[in-house]
Amino acid sequence: QVQLVESGGGLVQAGGSLRLSCAASGSIFSINTMGWYRQAPGKQRELVATITRGGRTNYADRTNYADSVKGRFTISRDNVKNTMYLKMNSLKPDDTAVYYCNAGPYNDYPRYWGQGTQVTVSS
Repeated sequence: QVQLVESGGGLVQAGGSLRLSCAASGSIFSINTMGWYRQAPGKQRELVATITRGGRTNYADRTNYADSVKGRFTISRDNVKNTMYLKMNSLKPDDTAVYYCNAGPYNDYPRYWGQGTQVTVSS
C-alpha cells in the first residue's frame, strides 16, 4: 500500500502562484508514475500532469501535461524526500478545483489517490 498526502492548496488571485506537494509513504518502491488530477465543481476529474520514472538507459524522468496547463505548471519529484510537487504559475480562475495526487506501478496507474487539496483562484 502507498499513502499520499497533499498540501499547499489555498486561495490566490489570478496571475499568482502556488506550489502543491504530495508526500508518499508505504511501499513507494512500487511507484513508477505519479501525477496530479483535478476536479472542478460540476465537471469530471481531469489529468493535469504526470511524471514517470526514467528507465535503465534513459535516467531522466518523463513528464506529461494537459494542454490547458502547458507552460504554466511544472511537475517534479524529490526521490530523497519521497515527495512530488506541482508548481503552478499564472493561475487563472479556470484552474479552481480540488487537486488530487495519485501514483501507481507501471502497469496499474493510477492505483493510489490522495484526499485532495482545494485550489481557488479569484478574478
